[in-house]
Amino acid sequence: MTVASQGWRTEALWLAGTIGAIAGLVHFYVVWLNVTNPTIAALSFLLIVFVAAAVSTLRVAVVGSFVSALCFNFFFLPPVGTLTIADPQNWVALLTLLLVSVFVSRLSTRARARESEAVARRNELARLFDLTRDILLTPDEQDPIAAIAGHVARRFRIARVTIFKPGPAGWESHSAGAPLIVAEADLTTLMTHARTRLEFDATSRTYAGAGRVRAADGLVWVEPLRLGTLGIGLLALATDDIEPGTRDAIAGVTAIAIERFQLLGERKDAELIRRSAELKSALLAALSHDLRTPLTALRVAADNLTTSPMPERERQAQADLMRTEIARLTRLFENIAEMARIEAKAVSAELQWVHPGEIVESALQQLGDTIDRRRVAVTFGQEGSLVRVDPRLTSTALARIVENAADYSPAGSPIAIDVSAATGELRISIRDRGAGITPEDRERLFERFYRGAAGGQRFGTGMGLAITRGLLAAEHGRVWAENHPDGGAVFTLAIPTDTREAISLEERA
Repeated sequence: MTVASQGWRTEALWLAGTIGAIAGLVHFYVVWLNVTNPTIAALSFLLIVFVAAAVSTLRVAVVGSFVSALCFNFFFLPPVGTLTIADPQNWVALLTLLLVSVFVSRLSTRARARESEAVARRNELARLFDLTRDILLTPDEQDPIAAIAGHVARRFRIARVTIFKPGPAGWESHSAGAPLIVAEADLTTLMTHARTRLEFDATSRTYAGAGRVRAADGLVWVEPLRLGTLGIGLLALATDDIEPGTRDAIAGVTAIAIERFQLLGERKDAELIRRSAELKSALLAALSHDLRTPLTALRVAADNLTTSPMPERERQAQADLMRTEIARLTRLFENIAEMARIEAKAVSAELQWVHPGEIVESALQQLGDTIDRRRVAVTFGQEGSLVRVDPRLTSTALARIVENAADYSPAGSPIAIDVSAATGELRISIRDRGAGITPEDRERLFERFYRGAAGGQRFGTGMGLAITRGLLAAEHGRVWAENHPDGGAVFTLAIPTDTREAISLEERA
């Protein structure tokens, strides 16, 4: 049922009720109470007409007024039972009843219309406020302009909304619901009007560039989107239920929202450029610092080996120094390669069933001389359990954490590694005996190129912990750090995994 037919049906019901109330009043006064006083009858008829005017339309009240006048004349003005009026004074009473009924009905209808208009304006203001709040809370999505169109459609109950923006390749459209197809010639004409003059039509309450144009499947209202006096696009609305002033207000809010998203995008681009410059500067500074020490040591050792004779013991010491510095350089370039792979999102997990001990052993082998003079204590929660992880990524991430523990704790102090596999997760905790994590370092601990102040680290680019986080992310894992109550720092790696019991050779046989 359409809105118009439903309105006619409601009005017909109110008319029937009004006539029924008049008939009931006549029956009650004539049959039951034998009322013959015209004044009482006239006031009663007025009461019914007033109620009808207050709750229904002007047409219902006017019809009720005429029916009341006829009943008043036929049943209460002498001669009773006829429509003849013998006394001229009764003409005055009849006309007074009719005129008062019609006049009050009109006043009541106008008052209700103004009340409805005030409620509608209040609702429109509330919807505009809600629309503004929705836009402010909208995240920077892939197509924020389409999200704006969706907010307009939802708040104002419009089935189809399309925002048109001129672009280098023609008109771009962003829609909520089925797109509104408008001829490019019409869009260009409206946009030209919006850009060439700022003119307000007081009769239609619209600005230049607004109008009703034909779309592919009907007429739609189009409003210009302006930032000040600059036209940036057009807003098409498939509705006739919104007044021109409200449409213009919606267009203004939409234009501000588009500008906001453009500014957010520009700010994001500027932030990316700034961070990229900072990262490049930090990388160059770290590389220049960390390459200088091993290269200087290699040059001095090479000069000592080639320019002066020395005992075999000293020659062996110089050779060991060169191997140590070459290992440092190797780890440095491995870190750079790993970080590049993480940044390019080229790290993927290849899950295998392995024992956690193999992961720890592989990590310690990667470190080599770094922990040769360290006592590393490893404990396992479940000795016979296998876990399904990527052993290469996990062992490399663990190696970076152990290397960090060695760098930030006193020489010769032990490092404790605790491994547990339960509740669908592999956890590896590494505790050192260093100075712990300061509050200043805690927030930036896993940032690229950041090196904490505690412990006085002598070598490294600050990429180890960032690499650990990136490698674990490929396995949907995580890493965090905290201070141990007895001193030192504890780093914990957590990787979601399946577990199963290892099968021995005897069981297979």
